[in-house]
Amino acid sequence: MGIELTKMSRKELLELRDSIDVAVKDAEIRERQEALAAAEKAAAEFGFSLAELSVDSRRGTKGTKAKPKYRNPSNPEQTWTGRGRKPQWVHDSLKAGADISDLEI
Repeated sequence: MGIELTKMSRKELLELRDSIDVAVKDAEIRERQEALAAAEKAAAEFGFSLAELSVDSRRGTKGTKAKPKYRNPSNPEQTWTGRGRKPQWVHDSLKAGADISDLEI
């Protein structure tokens, strides 16, 4: 590139740095637009829009409740998915001699 940084003043270096920061941001925006256009083209080749594909990829499991795996025999309204802390009724049933498989739904 041929820029002699050692011969530049501090003010010139700061101006150069600011110009570089702006150029980097512009390059990132340009590259994002190019990537988006390429992704839209690739999706179109398979008969999809990019919006259709991005909705499916975000669906995941977040926000969905796990189905209960265990039920309290003395109160069927109380259930537990098997995730997280065991409810007190599970502890009480196990202490009373029940097996965890006895509580399965």
